[in-house]
Amino acid sequence: MGIRIAAAQAPSVADDIAANLQTHRRFIRAARAEGVQLLVFPELSLCGYELPLLRACAMSPHDARLDALRAAADGMTVIVGAPVIDAGAAQPCIASITLAADGSTRVYRKQYLHGGEEVHAQPGAIGTQAHALRGQRYVEAICADTTHAEHAQAAADAGASLYVAGVLISVGGYDKDAALLRGYAQAHDMGVLLANHAVDSGGYAVAGKSAFWAPGGQLIVQAHGPGDCLVIAEESQGWQGRVIPVAA
Repeated sequence: MGIRIAAAQAPSVADDIAANLQTHRRFIRAARAEGVQLLVFPELSLCGYELPLLRACAMSPHDARLDALRAAADGMTVIVGAPVIDAGAAQPCIASITLAADGSTRVYRKQYLHGGEEVHAQPGAIGTQAHALRGQRYVEAICADTTHAEHAQAAADAGASLYVAGVLISVGGYDKDAALLRGYAQAHDMGVLLANHAVDSGGYAVAGKSAFWAPGGQLIVQAHGPGDCLVIAEESQGWQGRVIPVAA
């Protein structure tokens, strides 16, 4: 039994969750048409990487606005980026919300913050859980998590065969971060999926270049740069990949 996964290299409009939900539905429909079973969106995809707005944009994982995404997914597992604030917490977490194929909902909270994020967000608790899907086991990461080798090591120790990361990576930071991810694929023999933003966000010039490295470190597929697309990787007697433009 093979698996088909994809990075949704999608644009986000600052502080416009309604518009971003429409964009997410567009990408989900495109992914479903391609037979994708796991779709990963970039960091804070539902509000943009807008740190001063995290509290105002914070969502519950059971927000009724997510119902339209679940309906569009129709059996696909979809991971979206949003701030989540827990009861009694001083600050929101930078999080991802998983709308699982079985109808369940999970939240992953970014464990390692980038410098400056601590002013507007708090880190999630350290801990790793691998999730089973079609013969694979995946662990989530959000951006700066991937710059800490112990996070990838914990994923490997949890039995992950896939490490999937929603990020915002700038043009200047891409080569360094991509080298780390390639290294994790090689050192831990796990596939690594990178989902970056399609357009600039939070004042950063984004690199795009969403990508997938196979277990062992071979680059299978990579977007050429910014712009709306799906980066699809499929395991069926070896890994293969392709980039599919997603029309507005």
